[in-house]
Amino acid sequence: MHTFFLPAEAWHEPYQVTGTEARHLVSVLRIKRGDTVRLIDGLGREGIFTVCETGKRHASLTPETIVIHKRPPGITLAIGYGRGLRRGWLLEKAVELEAAGVWFWQADRSQGNVPEESKETWLSQMLAGAKQTGNPWLPGLATLPGGVDELIMKRDGFDKRFVLWEGAAQGAILSLEDLTPAANVLFALGPEGGFSEREITRLTQADFTPVSLGNRILRWETAAMLCLGLAWWARQQETMP
Repeated sequence: MHTFFLPAEAWHEPYQVTGTEARHLVSVLRIKRGDTVRLIDGLGREGIFTVCETGKRHASLTPETIVIHKRPPGITLAIGYGRGLRRGWLLEKAVELEAAGVWFWQADRSQGNVPEESKETWLSQMLAGAKQTGNPWLPGLATLPGGVDELIMKRDGFDKRFVLWEGAAQGAILSLEDLTPAANVLFALGPEGGFSEREITRLTQADFTPVSLGNRILRWETAAMLCLGLAWWARQQETMP
């Protein structure tokens, strides 16, 4: 069944898909009156709808069923901003592996300045992952131009906080036991150039636990994916019969 995005504020009668989503529904997929589609809002709501009318720039729909899913605990990645070419790929995978949030923060060694607000293209990349995998939740997306101090201010509300630091020889290696499915976990990752000494000092003083991912320095998108993958695996151990 084809999946489309309908913003949360548009979930009311009359239900209408417009803009890019409508063009894809009508002109690309050629969905017609009487066909059934799935809608999500990225905030846990999904519904099965019957198409009752199509035009060049809109499609009107009738709801058959609407379900609101409770958001499970999960991983939030706070990633030192950089002009990496793999950001879109990571955002898609973050949806696929059920990340709770993705934050880009201004690190001392960031290449370029993090935008004041998240970009529309980032949302589009996450929506692509949601449509492919059926996940009704999108990760919470944020930018933190205030650097490590703003990141520390947002640490409250998490059950566990880790900083992935390649210099943390004294830190324990991250394990599945650190990622219990019932926990909300925040990971701080540095940019390509790594954390500065100032940032590591500030984070460890703010109760971020240094952990290692092994004896090799990983690129930021690899480290992020490994954290999400470990958390995904831990959840599967709990939920699979």
